[in-house]
Amino acid sequence: MPTAILSALPEEQHGLREQLEEAMHVRHAGRDFHTGRWHGKPVVLALSRIGKVAAATTATALIERFGVRRIVFTGVAGGLHPDVRVGDTVIGTAFLQHDMDASPLFPRHEVPLYGRSRFAADEELVDLLAMAAGAVSTGVFDAATRARFSLGGMRIHKGLLVSGDRFVSAAHEALTLQRDLPEALAVDMEGAAVAQVCHDYAIPFAAVRNISDRADDTAHVDFPAYLSQVAGKQARALIGALLPLLD
Repeated sequence: MPTAILSALPEEQHGLREQLEEAMHVRHAGRDFHTGRWHGKPVVLALSRIGKVAAATTATALIERFGVRRIVFTGVAGGLHPDVRVGDTVIGTAFLQHDMDASPLFPRHEVPLYGRSRFAADEELVDLLAMAAGAVSTGVFDAATRARFSLGGMRIHKGLLVSGDRFVSAAHEALTLQRDLPEALAVDMEGAAVAQVCHDYAIPFAAVRNISDRADDTAHVDFPAYLSQVAGKQARALIGALLPLLD
């Protein structure tokens, strides 16, 4: 049973497909899936596209069509917590939809009929991602790249990731999320949806996000350049370090 590596954008998987041996391309549900072996482990690479619905569709296809054993989401996110900086790695231990609000029928953020607002990541997979991230966090980039993107110490954090169908890029939006969800480390547009699908199917899930900006008006990074020169390169090294750890 393969491990699925999922990202929203092609740049977030830059160079991953080239690592596959016995590679095959499958077109399904309007999406391109690439299967093969990496470090001897069966792998499926897929792009979720952007947003919760698209991500849920792709996760369901990975489970139903390819019978994946686990799903790992890798890509970028906007930092929310004061301790999270550009270049840091955030590994989600729990996922919440910050734009879910069915009140007054249900408490704010609670997913109707689930009795919960948060979906937990698989603990073992989180620990393995942390080991892999620690092995590659400081050795992937040269000094010039670190200086260009102000990567700093590139620390590793574990905690709450929040998702919504909105690109958070204004200070007032970030401050609202920080006020309402002070535990949240970072914000993306897909992770919580994939976590909910994996919960439904009892499939282990974890997500690792590279912080590309601060999700507010202070964002100054050249985003396309960051995707290709930092996020994609880190993902290739991190997933390459993760796979040998999996059973």
